[in-house]
Amino acid sequence: MSEFKRIPPEQAQALREQGAVVVDVRDPATFAALHIAGSKHLDNVSISDFIRAADLDAPTVVVCYHGNSSQSAAAYLISQGFSDVYSMDGGFELWRTTYPSETAQGTSE
Repeated sequence: MSEFKRIPPEQAQALREQGAVVVDVRDPATFAALHIAGSKHLDNVSISDFIRAADLDAPTVVVCYHGNSSQSAAAYLISQGFSDVYSMDGGFELWRTTYPSETAQGTSE
């Protein structure tokens, strides 16, 4: 069984530019207030549909507040058959200071 990889925001940005799926596991209100542009919000309600529709081999970057919850979510995606999963260290808080122009407001795209 493969394992997820922990990566810094710079590597997450490189993967994003190459078409990786970015998923955000923070709460809906926080996600709506500000998130990584193009990311999808995942929660306990939407994750089943996301998994059913996903390309399990596509690079997937998981983001949370500070990089802790994303590790659990990344491990869960691996357990569901995803093969190329990353947890972003520092979470959205580090992302928004590193790439402030790469953020957006509103609900999931």
